[in-house]
Amino acid sequence: MKQLLIAALLTFGTMGTMAQPKSWTADNGNGTFTNPLFYDEFSDPDVIRVGDDYYLAGTTMHAVPGLVILHSKDLVNWEFASYCFDRFDFLEDKFALKNHQEIYGQGIWAPCIRYANGQFYVFSNINGKGLQCYTAKDIKGPWTHHNMQGNIYDLGVLFDDDGKIYAIHKYGEVHCTELKPDMSGPVEGSDRVIIPEGNGIGEGHHMYKIDGMYYLISTDYSPNGRTLCSRSKNIWGPYETRVIQADETYGYHGVGRTTVPRGTKYRIGEDGTKFGVAPASPDATGCDNAHQGGIVQAKDGTWWALFMQDFHSIGRTVCLMPMTWEDGWPMVGLKGNLGRAPRTWFKPGVQSVAVPQQQTERRAPYDRSDDFNGKTLKPVWQWNHNPDDKLWSLKGGKLRIQSQPSEQLMWARNTLTQRVIGPKSIATVELSTKGMKDGDVCGLGNINVPCSWIGIVKAGKTLTLRCFEQMTNDTASVPVDLVNGKIFLRMIGDYDNNQAQYAYSTDGETFQTIGRMMPLTYQLITFQGSRHALFAYNIKGKQGGYAEFDNFTVDEPCADRSQNIPYGKTIRIINKATGRPAIALKHGMLHDTHAGDNSELTKFKVIDRGQGKVALQCADGRYVKVYGDGLPGDVRFTNSLVPVDQLPTTDDVNSTEFLWQDFLDHDFMLLSLKNHKYMGKSPTTGSSYSWDFTGPDPARRNGAVLMWEEVK
Repeated sequence: MKQLLIAALLTFGTMGTMAQPKSWTADNGNGTFTNPLFYDEFSDPDVIRVGDDYYLAGTTMHAVPGLVILHSKDLVNWEFASYCFDRFDFLEDKFALKNHQEIYGQGIWAPCIRYANGQFYVFSNINGKGLQCYTAKDIKGPWTHHNMQGNIYDLGVLFDDDGKIYAIHKYGEVHCTELKPDMSGPVEGSDRVIIPEGNGIGEGHHMYKIDGMYYLISTDYSPNGRTLCSRSKNIWGPYETRVIQADETYGYHGVGRTTVPRGTKYRIGEDGTKFGVAPASPDATGCDNAHQGGIVQAKDGTWWALFMQDFHSIGRTVCLMPMTWEDGWPMVGLKGNLGRAPRTWFKPGVQSVAVPQQQTERRAPYDRSDDFNGKTLKPVWQWNHNPDDKLWSLKGGKLRIQSQPSEQLMWARNTLTQRVIGPKSIATVELSTKGMKDGDVCGLGNINVPCSWIGIVKAGKTLTLRCFEQMTNDTASVPVDLVNGKIFLRMIGDYDNNQAQYAYSTDGETFQTIGRMMPLTYQLITFQGSRHALFAYNIKGKQGGYAEFDNFTVDEPCADRSQNIPYGKTIRIINKATGRPAIALKHGMLHDTHAGDNSELTKFKVIDRGQGKVALQCADGRYVKVYGDGLPGDVRFTNSLVPVDQLPTTDDVNSTEFLWQDFLDHDFMLLSLKNHKYMGKSPTTGSSYSWDFTGPDPARRNGAVLMWEEVK
């Protein structure tokens, strides 16, 4: 299977086509969306609505430009709006990756975005520099930087009705500190503990005042990730707390995290010399639950959470989760299944009844491909630390990076990066080697820990293609004869399975793999997932020549999901936990049968009911229906189905319609619109199918995740 995947991806989107690739968007085009909102990293999301517009701010750590803000009209389709700053305006070497000083996994993180007094505010922390604030009248800037200092981080900010401004911060023992209106710093002597240690409160605070009540949304990771809400009638407390979301993994395991002692993590040379301790093998830890993020009320009055989730080697990405108010608490999820949230649901303003299909503009936040013909880099690009702006340029439709002394990629200045995108994608770039000098190393890499790359090394007048993988300290070298000094480099990523393969071509058409299919990780050293990197450096300790990059493309073979739901097809439904197909018993219940059963009663036609909803019709004409509360034995059959153009808002219709939850690669779940739970069958009992599963487990083996195969 691995070789088939590689072959398919190698032939996908060759440089010769130059067609603009289609990128992942959560919008399904039928009034529904499917998480994640973006299939690339967006950490520590915070969201606000100003009139008809939504704004989402996220962490950028050590990369610049920094503090990204996206804009949306519907909470589902997002576009780039702004960065709060172009470069870190601190002069220390560590912000510029100079003299072996760095801020990997530090920099600026966990922003809070607010709108008050006719302007936007973005608060965040910079390690060693304290609290920072950026203000602007327009979301696109220009932004004014206020260095507020003070040990305040991972904060939520509230502009209260009386004009006072409060910052809620710290882990475990929650503090409230008043801020000065001019953003010059905290109000001296105002800091107080509002929730003492030992109440199960974590970090990532988001404070709101709703109908006169103060609500604090936070996340705790011990012993596992969950989201909490604390509420009080007074900003200073006392607060009562309850869990509002837990165990929502969307059927994904957190990727193993790489661990390595700080100070040794980058000290491995591509020539095989070990300058320090090699990265350890990935461990099995990792928070795979949705956690930490903001909440917002949509224009139609509904409430939504935008929480992040550790999403494999991609890093942390954002999920959009409907909320339900119950007894004065903002619970994540739907009535009947609170604390969990669907992977696919109706967009804000679209009800779960038949309405005309909404024609919305589906868009991704970024154009990831770049021919470098513009006067500026596209906003998808970020530099690894502050670059030396005198040593790179956009010239003649190419990106030129001059090499600077470095022993390896993680120390190379002026490395240009962008986030990888899943679930699968292929990044390809054209490299011109004509400007390289002795000792130069130039190419396409993965900025991660462990890092890796494919590129050209010049020794004297000899050019060698090399692939390096830091996890094993392995190097593969191939002599190449380049036509016009050009080579095409490619990274083939299968990010849901945490692996990638490098490839190269001398003509841009036929690609050959090099090195192994590498395991990928997410780790808390850089606090980022995998990143494509365009780089040039010199391993002989001197100012070298330069590399020129052109026609960077990102192709996404899984972005088009229009055929993922088998509308109109006859399928067999296989339980992923047991490998057994479902069967419509004559007795009237949905059960399972042995793996080789191909009888008529194992065949179901998928009927399109609009907006991602389906009905299931057995080959003998009966329709699957949920009776009662959906307990085992209450998934039975009916011989009638209301015509789609006559759908009333009745419980009976909801009992025969199910919202398809696409998990890609023929994995799916069915969500009942009657009780907001999922169909499944326990792999450990003899009970028939029920409709009372709250969601999938990370391994997709609890009986709620199904697979479909077409019956011809």
